[in-house]
Amino acid sequence: MRTLPGILNINEMPDLNSFFQNLYKNFNDRKIDLVISNMTDNVKWANGMDGGYVYGHDAVKDYWTRQFTIVSSKVSPLEIEAGNEIVKIKVHQVVHDWNGNLLADEFVYHFFHLQGNKIAVFEIGEKIKN
Repeated sequence: MRTLPGILNINEMPDLNSFFQNLYKNFNDRKIDLVISNMTDNVKWANGMDGGYVYGHDAVKDYWTRQFTIVSSKVSPLEIEAGNEIVKIKVHQVVHDWNGNLLADEFVYHFFHLQGNKIAVFEIGEKIKN
């Protein structure tokens, strides 16, 4: 696998599986500052609620703070693959409103582009049809 200048060779990351398992656990536990600490300062983060992207730590924190006032979500990583400088993760996401009504129970792919052991870009793929 070739390494681009300034981009982490994902094969050099000590424990990719552990890194992302912890990332999702911290997200589900709402330990947002811990999750954000694993992002580059100018991270480009997909906005799954409104579309588009948010940029930087403050914008990601604001986006999640708003999201958590609207819905309760849990995202569980099922499969983690790495290649071509991208980490592809199949996740199961379950989303409820605050009255307990199920809004989504689906499988999707998340894509992470890493730079220097940190997340530089996060993208959401299409829903996976069962």
